[in-house]
Amino acid sequence: MPGAILGLAIVGAVLATAPAGLSARRAQGPPTVPAPKTADSRPWPSAEELASRKREADRLPLFRGDEPMPFTLSADFRAVDRDRDPNSTKTFPATIDFARDDGRAVSMPLRIRTRGHSRRNNATCTFAPMRLEFDKTLTRGLAFEGHGAIKLGTHCRDGSEEVILREYAIYRMFNLLTPRSFRARLARATYVDNVRKQTIATEYGLFIEDEADVARRLEGRTTTLEKVIFARVDPDALNLMTLFEYMIGNTDMSIYSQHNVRLVQTPAGRRYPVPYDFDYSGLVDAAYAVPGKDLGIQSVRERLFRGPCRTTAEWAPYVEKLQAAKPEFLAIYDAVPLSDSYRRQAKSYLEEFYRTIASPARFKQAVIDKCQRIGM
Repeated sequence: MPGAILGLAIVGAVLATAPAGLSARRAQGPPTVPAPKTADSRPWPSAEELASRKREADRLPLFRGDEPMPFTLSADFRAVDRDRDPNSTKTFPATIDFARDDGRAVSMPLRIRTRGHSRRNNATCTFAPMRLEFDKTLTRGLAFEGHGAIKLGTHCRDGSEEVILREYAIYRMFNLLTPRSFRARLARATYVDNVRKQTIATEYGLFIEDEADVARRLEGRTTTLEKVIFARVDPDALNLMTLFEYMIGNTDMSIYSQHNVRLVQTPAGRRYPVPYDFDYSGLVDAAYAVPGKDLGIQSVRERLFRGPCRTTAEWAPYVEKLQAAKPEFLAIYDAVPLSDSYRRQAKSYLEEFYRTIASPARFKQAVIDKCQRIGM
């Protein structure tokens, strides 16, 4: 089927012309690729130790359940919310209350801070995403066991909690496609201002797996390189990720600058790009989301392919994989407690993608002709 679907051709798939975002020029021979820069010279653990770390990460209790986890977070939220410096790492004292598996109540001290560049700078949002930092010795035997820190996706403002559910559905979809993905767990969060002694919100939240745990599950470790181009990462992971990002209409990511993408490297030297933070995607369609000014699109709902140049044969297995996953994708939208109107909208947006990959002409125009030669 993929051959019939993608009766296309592509020339110069491996020639470098210009960095992402610049107009293309005719290639003048093979590209000159600078060596990656990294200060990570740590020796690798043994294969047995890597396998042990993978087992530990796989068994983290927070991500073993699917039902939303209720908890109450108490802090001076007026002070927390004022910390909107995108580069700030200032933390604030807080208390989290939740129930053990046997129903007994737990109250635990921790530190919290705001995180994220876009949402911290966005005046539309009155509530910023957070990072929860635990004392690991206090988490033993509890839902947060094994976590020193974890990201919490939060609502933007009162009445916007469905955005959390929409983003959660995308994490679930990518989990179906590959283990090279961040796990996520829904939460039902109550936020209490402990200075004013009042509840300020009860909304859905989203716990997102720590990048170090993702790396352990993949029997590798996170790495940071300067100006990463496509040739520096695993092509299989890159192909699947970028076609998936096109499907959900997400342009708010960059391998080149490692924005909303983490690199996991294995002892064999393979580097896997692992994406996260999908709230600026067209499929989520958050009210606060706007596309980058240099992308040439007017709305996040407008898809723009930002992946590598590949031949018809090279794209075929990834097209086939996404086609095969379609029933499971749609089933996720039936299972997550979304509004009926958004559920219809989301399925319609996905159907538009499937019509594109089913049409050779549309796929050529949308993906083949829009590919990036070096990176993005």
